[in-house]
Amino acid sequence: MKFLKYTLIVIALLVAGFFLLGMVKSELTYDCEIIIDKPLAESWAVSQDDTKLKDWLEGFQKNEHISGTPGTVGAVSDIYFIQDGEEMSIRETIKEINPNKSISMLFEMDFMNIDYTMTMVNVDGNTKISSNSVVTGNGMFAKSFIALIGSTFSAQEDNNLNNLKQVIEKNSDSY
Repeated sequence: MKFLKYTLIVIALLVAGFFLLGMVKSELTYDCEIIIDKPLAESWAVSQDDTKLKDWLEGFQKNEHISGTPGTVGAVSDIYFIQDGEEMSIRETIKEINPNKSISMLFEMDFMNIDYTMTMVNVDGNTKISSNSVVTGNGMFAKSFIALIGSTFSAQEDNNLNNLKQVIEKNSDSY
């Protein structure tokens, strides 16, 4: 009987600790950066080319325009991915865009929202791409879960930027 009592106490403490983690760390912020051996204008054009998204975003399936003028502030799209054999969609809203400089977007999902900014600058004829992401869970469980697996998000963004680097550096299209 004592074993059961102590087991339940330990489980209750672990559950309370899990939810407390989400209260203490209610959002996750991370930055990533990469240098591309191509000029800024070409790097920007390739990154904004919808036909190349599948080449650098893992699991990308399609981009479905919902409203607004594509590629402009206020444009809304549903982006579909296959992840672990399941289709998922993310609602993307462009918040700000400065061609050849930066784009800010809000990605909304049932589980979480991501406030994302990608910035590009010329560095001696090359392009430095920086990204900043702020992830907020929608609900206490999501906040706690995101706090636990935070490094996974940063690793995914590093992977995306490395894939984008390869796509840009191999690019032969004229824009």
